[in-house]
Amino acid sequence: MVLAQLGGSITRALQQMSNATIIDEKVLNECLNEITRALLQADVQFKLVRDMATNIKKIVNLDDLAAGHNKRRIIQQAVFNELCKILDPGKPSFTPRKGKPSVIMFVGLQGSGKTTTCTKYAYYHQKKGWKPALVCADTFRAGAFDQLKQNATKAKIPFYGSYTESDPVKIAVAGVETFKKENCDLIIVDTSGRHKQEAALFEEMRQVAEATKPDLVIFVMDSSIGQAAFDQAQAFKQSVAVGAVIVTKMDGHAKGGGALSAVAATKSPVIFIGTGEHMDEFEVFDVKPFVSRLLGMGDWSGFMDKIHEVVPMDQQPEFLQKLSEGHFTLRIMYEQFQNILKMGPIGQESVKTQNPRDHEAPSQTQPR
Repeated sequence: MVLAQLGGSITRALQQMSNATIIDEKVLNECLNEITRALLQADVQFKLVRDMATNIKKIVNLDDLAAGHNKRRIIQQAVFNELCKILDPGKPSFTPRKGKPSVIMFVGLQGSGKTTTCTKYAYYHQKKGWKPALVCADTFRAGAFDQLKQNATKAKIPFYGSYTESDPVKIAVAGVETFKKENCDLIIVDTSGRHKQEAALFEEMRQVAEATKPDLVIFVMDSSIGQAAFDQAQAFKQSVAVGAVIVTKMDGHAKGGGALSAVAATKSPVIFIGTGEHMDEFEVFDVKPFVSRLLGMGDWSGFMDKIHEVVPMDQQPEFLQKLSEGHFTLRIMYEQFQNILKMGPIGQESVKTQNPRDHEAPSQTQPR
């Protein structure tokens, strides 16, 4: 899992501090130096790391703490809060509403997994009762429409695109109008991948945004992008009103700290993370549970959500009724084992042990 190495390093730094007999200025500085080194090695932007260390020192003023205070706990809480602050810009993103057509435009660098993420986003909402539709406004990459068509067909989601029209603005406008007439309440526009050095493509992206007037622009970011994340994310934010971030390829072994930098650059919240190649390997992002996992504290709320997702709610009262009556057959046991197997490897779930690398499964593949 991306950031597992970072989580392990921060956890070890806090553990070493906990082993110290007396928590003084020297111990605190050593702990902060370890955390700072871990964040920089994970490609988090230097300014963010420096500000974080400064803020923690201001919060944890050892001289002012009265005897009897749990200094270890205060330091750990300060680290937790500062990491949350980096990932949480403090304002929620636009939330689409069922029954009312919303246009969502996806932007990002080449190879960040935009087209796959568009389908995952649509599929996620479709399972929750929405009527999503996909529009392919990527005329730059060969095979982009074929890929979107293949993904959409697999997920049974309506799509729009053209093999002959080369103007992405015309395709985007026609697609949005078509699906508005069909009463789709989530119209997702996939655009070409681009980076800040390509001025013409950035102008094209701005024109697509102007023509379709999206309710939300989502910046899709590959977790392995590294130090370039901050500048690239900032360039996108300056051209179009980026309102949310989705981080992809979180199943790889990349450093992943660029994800933290991108959030700071766009001042927009991360709303989803892609955790694999398959359609359902897509998780809602929640800051506190994520940082909790990063620091090896575990995330029981996420774990319980997963259980409720895989165990049918209509089976639960019936199962409890049978147990209360003293009936437990091999059939019931078989069904319970099947439900557990649906959850997949425990290492992919939200609960982590003290060292997040303990359950890390080696992964060679990454979503395209």
